[in-house]
Amino acid sequence: MRLAPVLLAVGGLLLAGPACAEPGDAARWLQRIAAAAQKLNFTGTFSYQSGGNAETSRITHIADATGEHERIEVLDGSMRELVRTNDEVKCFLPEEKVVIVESRRHYKTFPALLPSAVSGLEDFYQIRKGEIARVAGFDSQLIVLEPRDAFRYGHLLWAELESGLLLKARTVNERNEQVEQFAFSQVQIGGRIDREALRPKSSVSNSDWRVQNARAVRARTAAGEWTFRAVVPGFKVSADMKRSAARAGQETTHVVFSDGLASISVFIEPAAEAAAAIDGGTFSVGAINGYKRFVGKHQVIVLGEVPQATLMRLADGIEARKR
Repeated sequence: MRLAPVLLAVGGLLLAGPACAEPGDAARWLQRIAAAAQKLNFTGTFSYQSGGNAETSRITHIADATGEHERIEVLDGSMRELVRTNDEVKCFLPEEKVVIVESRRHYKTFPALLPSAVSGLEDFYQIRKGEIARVAGFDSQLIVLEPRDAFRYGHLLWAELESGLLLKARTVNERNEQVEQFAFSQVQIGGRIDREALRPKSSVSNSDWRVQNARAVRARTAAGEWTFRAVVPGFKVSADMKRSAARAGQETTHVVFSDGLASISVFIEPAAEAAAAIDGGTFSVGAINGYKRFVGKHQVIVLGEVPQATLMRLADGIEARKR
């Protein structure tokens, strides 16, 4: 299975003005961060780090009367670019001459890592303000989210003081070790942003290109076919869909659980006889932890940026519903 990755300088007067948050309003900062990523126009270069892996991308985001428009180009390795118009996302892979088209209602990529509604996060994270620090040449406010239990990781968010745009985001484990990090090295907000920057470099007019429609079909049957007996506090179903499986004529049930910040994806599909004879277990792909087990003739793969124990708790409670 292929699984799928500023701003105006602030002076002393601005620091004393309404844009500067009052002590104890860390939760309001989260609301500003969530809104800024959706409503502001910005363009810049950011890096992603996970373990020994690093990647640099260029992003342009424009919000207007028609909604959100965004393009992300990966600058390292083989060329890849992602172009989004509201919920429709096109991923261009020039080396394979493939463009993948899908619809993502819950779209999350840096700097839009927070949900639109952040109020529920306080139930599972202790939220506090940290120090003001310089990131990409701008003063930023650190917001710390410390997990209230062992089921999720901690998060450190640096937001530009005036606009609230997220400049850096770091995920840390229970030992306060970095799991992954996104960070702008250069960013511009507002001003003149050329809409040509939204245009993909790849042209699919060439007949050699193949368009793959990966739009998932929302499924009401998944909950009926499978029972999720193990409850992970704070994680609720945020998406439930069917996708085409690797083998023709078969489908994968894809259920997403989220606490509003962290997400867990559950993939359930028929297992090949040879695969079913192999034991499952835990694994990691960069910052993503994974756990695989078999339930009858199906394989269950659970992925997420959460501790392995969280994945195992959820996956071990999945059973086929008796008919």
